[in-house]
Amino acid sequence: MTLGNSELYRLKSDARRGLLENDLILQRFFGRYGAQLSVEEGKVLSQLLALDDNDLMDLLIGRKEVVAGQEKEMQSDFFKAVLQKLREK
Repeated sequence: MTLGNSELYRLKSDARRGLLENDLILQRFFGRYGAQLSVEEGKVLSQLLALDDNDLMDLLIGRKEVVAGQEKEMQSDFFKAVLQKLREK
């Protein structure tokens, strides 16, 4: 099941970040995958967007694979799939 328009809009709004680099990566992601995001992928993306900008950047560029306090959640297949899509160039 894909995300509805209102959920997708909320995620895109939450994706506006303080770091330009994060913004660019997230915009590219939404351009490629926004229309086909599943509800479960949306939940993962919400978790990622709740991180502070520097932790998010570390994950997006592959400097870190997990963030302290989120280790268990970040081991899920959905999390790994979303992160892989976000890291695509």
